[in-house]
Amino acid sequence: MANHLTPSQVARYERDGFLFPVRAMAADDAQRHRASLEVMQASHPELMHGVEAQKLHLVTTWMADIVRTPDILDAVECLLGPDLLCWTSTLFVKPPDGKSFVSWHQDGNYWGLSNPEIVSAWLALSPSTVESGCMRMVPASHTWDTTVHDETFDADNLLSRGQVMQRAFDGNDAVDLVLNPGEISLHHVNVAHASEPNRAAESRIGIALRYVTPNVRQRLIEKDSATLVRGEDRVGNFEHEQPPTHDFEPAAMSRLAQVVARRKSAVYQDAPE
Repeated sequence: MANHLTPSQVARYERDGFLFPVRAMAADDAQRHRASLEVMQASHPELMHGVEAQKLHLVTTWMADIVRTPDILDAVECLLGPDLLCWTSTLFVKPPDGKSFVSWHQDGNYWGLSNPEIVSAWLALSPSTVESGCMRMVPASHTWDTTVHDETFDADNLLSRGQVMQRAFDGNDAVDLVLNPGEISLHHVNVAHASEPNRAAESRIGIALRYVTPNVRQRLIEKDSATLVRGEDRVGNFEHEQPPTHDFEPAAMSRLAQVVARRKSAVYQDAPE
């Protein structure tokens, strides 16, 4: 079933800088993807955290399917138009340790992308609740000027650089983005967001999918790469990535290592291993 956003939903996104919840897939499909993730966690634990948890749709067929989920692309198309590339995908597995958190930040501050034709779709594979540390966002903060961030490299911060916004604001204005498995939130690249530690009984599991239009380009390195998932790329700012034919095939793993190394040299420069 097509998941086109209504005019009122688009208006809410444009006003607040985020929209939730949007049903992206059935709960059974979310559970199936979670089971695939747990198999990967057992066989390739090194891919579960940090910079290595990026772009796993290049080496796993189930992640390649997720970034091309029709209902997700239908929703994003309503915000960005018909030509879409997946710039990256990122696993966020927050253990129930009461310590791991995400500080207040704006993604656009450090990604190096040239314009805000970018939408993040955050897919819940487990319940994302206040207790488990769901995302929190400040309405209309996408209209703020880009704010200076401090880089803390805090070991408990799930962000690669532990970046923290310097701007003062009232955290009581933040909205908790509670999601059920199979639902997504959509958010603007410059909206201020964070999440608290997980105090639930199980891990909070989500996948952030970052979609861009072909008009976006990377400013930190000469040539970045992305996966064309809908429409056409008539601009050529990104090298096009190929999906895997099966999980963890050697050629795909080699390509992923090259992509991660390139990202580390730019977007994640100086981030700890």
